[in-house]
Amino acid sequence: MGTVLIVKLAHLADLHLGFRQYTRQTAQGINQREADVANAFRRAVDGVVAAAPDVVLVAGDIFHTVRPTNPAILDSFNQFRRLHEAMPHVPIIVIAGNHDTPRSVETGTILTLFEALPNIHAIVRGPTRLSFEDLDLSVLCVPDQAIRASPRPAMEPEPGTRWNVLVTHGEVAGVVPGDRSFVEYGGALVEPGDLHADEWSYVALGHYHVAQQVTPNAWYAGSLEYVSTNPWGELGEAARLGWGHPKGWLLATLREGNAAVEFMPIEMARRHLDLSPIDGQGLEAAELDALITQRVDGIADGVDDQVIRQVVTNVTRGVARELNHAAIRDLKVRALHYHLDIRRPVVHQEVGVAAPGQRRTLDETVADYLARRELTPGVERDALVALGKHYLEQVEREQAEG
Repeated sequence: MGTVLIVKLAHLADLHLGFRQYTRQTAQGINQREADVANAFRRAVDGVVAAAPDVVLVAGDIFHTVRPTNPAILDSFNQFRRLHEAMPHVPIIVIAGNHDTPRSVETGTILTLFEALPNIHAIVRGPTRLSFEDLDLSVLCVPDQAIRASPRPAMEPEPGTRWNVLVTHGEVAGVVPGDRSFVEYGGALVEPGDLHADEWSYVALGHYHVAQQVTPNAWYAGSLEYVSTNPWGELGEAARLGWGHPKGWLLATLREGNAAVEFMPIEMARRHLDLSPIDGQGLEAAELDALITQRVDGIADGVDDQVIRQVVTNVTRGVARELNHAAIRDLKVRALHYHLDIRRPVVHQEVGVAAPGQRRTLDETVADYLARRELTPGVERDALVALGKHYLEQVEREQAEG
């Protein structure tokens, strides 16, 4: 066997096939967002085939649920078969993420279906090391269930192999920003030291939905589509990290001493737009209506079939009721999803004797309670608090919109 000087890896993650959102359906009766997510995977497969990598890595959460829809199962099988047929000698490695892993070990997982295809390795339960002698490559696969095991498996490279790659699915501690509202709930927490990242040629991570470099050779690929309840948080995080195009996959080229990583964007079925917020302090309903119309009219190519949020702060209940809800309903019909995010003013009161203070809001009260209550083993406190606040905000916004 000759020395392999370069190895190219296609790194995908968080496909979330079968994800459903909003109510619109395609002409075939499939949820429109489910169809968008499937199309994103097809485009990613097109891009991977064009890049001609030596290995394909899919770092977990292939499906959105452990019991995906029949269309999602059929389409995913066809796409993985297409990937294999286009590159018959390229290993395709798929590991299970938290969305793919049943709570009961006796329950099977649909990922084993892909093993019916040649050269596809589906790693579901325990840590598994795969060796590819022709590439002088060793790949250690640590799926979600293995990350949660006690004791946790040692994630260390194989001695005597030129290229060592780690594929795992979880939340690396310290990577996720303070705003956790857009972070997927349920990922296993991984301490940076557990990865031994500097000892690997490349570490392919899944779970975090925005592409991000964790160490010089460890990366999250991000999701291929917006597949969380808070795409606005993903938009903001992608902007903070400087991604002009927030969704795609990674092409990693391993050379002696470094991993050159290229972000490979894919075309989205539709845009997700977070319009400039409006401060409603002191404004009447007609004035807010005019500003909302102005924001919508400023959207390039229009509002039709897009996913849009408009935040409006400092709006009293009375003003919210007097808004032009007929016009708002028209926007909701034209867009795939138009979310008018109306937020009430922060209420101040006097506390004690002439001591100005701020009354605690309901979400602050709930957050404080969740921060102190005893948790079921395996439940992450930060994620639970963020989820509680998210549901409270959703109810309040729906009430404000009438």
